[in-house]
Amino acid sequence: MAPVLAYWNPDLAQPIRLLLKYTGTEFEDKHYKCGPALDYDKTCWFDVKHTVGLDFPNLPYYIDGDVKVTQSNDIMRHIARKHDLCGKTDAERVHIDIMENQSMDFRSGFARLCYGTFDTDKDIEAYLEVLPKTIERFLKLLGTHSWFAGENISFVDFIMYELLDQHLLLAKGCLKDAKNLQEFLKRVEELKAINKYMGATRFMKDLFNNKMEKFGNK
Repeated sequence: MAPVLAYWNPDLAQPIRLLLKYTGTEFEDKHYKCGPALDYDKTCWFDVKHTVGLDFPNLPYYIDGDVKVTQSNDIMRHIARKHDLCGKTDAERVHIDIMENQSMDFRSGFARLCYGTFDTDKDIEAYLEVLPKTIERFLKLLGTHSWFAGENISFVDFIMYELLDQHLLLAKGCLKDAKNLQEFLKRVEELKAINKYMGATRFMKDLFNNKMEKFGNK
């Protein structure tokens, strides 16, 4: 039986999906859909969350045979371990650990904007004001390497691809002074399996947040 990846639709599970596609993993792409505004009913998940057999019921979840994993990065690591995408040297593994956590901080700040005050110009301006400094840190860590761990691709590259791509939707010119990050995005998109996936109708280019968020759900 194929593994099952489950999350909301639209969703934040795209890095997992990219990793699965890159590794050639056949999987069931299961989507829960919350109801319309104003209450955004989520009973489709709440009614079943304790019946799936998860130690800590949550979304996303990934069921791979007897293995049942929640938390997006834990899912990424589980898949990556099976395909030797967790770093090949101590130096690469250190970079991966750093990027795994820094990318989550990056995502958390972006999510707070999208969920909360995206329609407040002052808050958008404040976020965009500090964004170049954040981009610069990632630019420096990537340096002249092909991938964030070094010369070998790893699971954090798919996390960072999605985050940078989302920010380009927010601020089209945010990478104008980050040529290496632009090249990184192109490098991911040119991976054979990813290129094929992005040409498919199931690819959700502009849908990365749930209905109640104010950006990325149209």
